[in-house]
Amino acid sequence: MTVDCSHLAGVVPVAPEAQGVCPECVAAGGTWVHLRACLGCGHVGCCDSSPSRHATQHFRTTDHPLVRSLEPGEHWGWCYADEVLVPGREMPPEVS
Repeated sequence: MTVDCSHLAGVVPVAPEAQGVCPECVAAGGTWVHLRACLGCGHVGCCDSSPSRHATQHFRTTDHPLVRSLEPGEHWGWCYADEVLVPGREMPPEVS
């Protein structure tokens, strides 16, 4: 399968900064639906179905284009810059 994403070539997986929580939602006393991890720096943020959309905010602030789902059993990513779904393989949360 070919994915039209210009950012995949330089990806070196990093460990997510948190497990099971959106740190920004926790700090603000908020809630989240699903979690995403930035493949550039490991930032963990909530998805766009969540009230605060911290993963998208992180992209807009840092220009780190790629995230992956941290949901159990989900093996995909998203490129914000190219707006494409990036199929993936299983990557344990402790990838470093």
